[in-house]
Amino acid sequence: MSAPDEPDPRVVFDSVPQPDRPSRRAAQDRQRSLTKPPGSLGRLEEIGEWVAACQGQCPPRVFERPRIVVFAGDHGVAQTGVSAYPPEVTQQMVLNFLAGGAAINVLARAAGASVRVEDLSVSGDTPPAVSRYKVRRSSGRIDREDALTEEETLTAIAAGRVIADSEIDSGADLLIAGDMGIGNTTPATVLIASLTRTEPVAAVGRGTGIDDVTWMRKTEVIRDAMRRARPSVRNPVKLLQTAAGADIAAMAGFLAQSAVRRTPAILDGVVVSAAAMVAEDMAAGARDWWIAGHRSTEPAHTLALRQLQLEPVVDFQMRLGEGSGAAVALPIVRAAVATLAEMATFDEAGVSDR
Repeated sequence: MSAPDEPDPRVVFDSVPQPDRPSRRAAQDRQRSLTKPPGSLGRLEEIGEWVAACQGQCPPRVFERPRIVVFAGDHGVAQTGVSAYPPEVTQQMVLNFLAGGAAINVLARAAGASVRVEDLSVSGDTPPAVSRYKVRRSSGRIDREDALTEEETLTAIAAGRVIADSEIDSGADLLIAGDMGIGNTTPATVLIASLTRTEPVAAVGRGTGIDDVTWMRKTEVIRDAMRRARPSVRNPVKLLQTAAGADIAAMAGFLAQSAVRRTPAILDGVVVSAAAMVAEDMAAGARDWWIAGHRSTEPAHTLALRQLQLEPVVDFQMRLGEGSGAAVALPIVRAAVATLAEMATFDEAGVSDR
């Protein structure tokens, strides 16, 4: 442990470098030389330029090893009836991920990505291969108690950093964080609403498809949790301890470390974006290394995207989680890279420029 007046090294991130500006300018120049009217590919051009800046080269290279990491964890607030599904579904879905039968498995295969699952705080037992970084069984009921202890929070953040490092060291050149946890949109909404100073009724969505009575119960829980979180909004580690959970804390560490390591990431929905907001507070400038894959139907997700100043690639009214929205966006990101890297220029094609 560090001295009382020193920050714990597990949450001290190296400074985040900016994506390479000369490579972005070169990509912009190249876009103007390609056989198309300027700006005619819309946001594909912008995304390709972002990838070039992240990779530090133009033309950018095609992603060879995109990797999806699903962070799983249970939440004490699920016991209050804030979800349409029982808490045991988290453990069952982890097994489904491992069997390759979940939506994220199918979408990852379609997009040319692979999936890794990590159990940070699932209530039940999971195979040793996915529970090596397990912090505890379920996180605390955040409307009445902290989600984690201070030590558990630090351990979870450190786990996320290690997972990011292991993926990047193994060759991952694009990262996606996914989530799995019954009730996890509740702490995510608490984090987002607290950081954006939004009233609960304007931030609470339908999650897994809850009815009006459940929505009102969820709003009450979020209101009480926000009251507890209010003193911690300027302290990202304390905020995670008070109102998040081991899975979300690990995601925050994962996203912050990916930026430190100059590795681009596609953000998913409301839970991942809540973690991203805290990651940006821990490692300023990290958001320059992220792109928003989609816009969830959860109201809090739009709040988070606005705060992060990110425009989603797609808006398909999705609300599944797991990394699914980011996986859907991945082929579009690949297309942006391909058009920038592989299209002929006017000179190469012998086509007259205007």
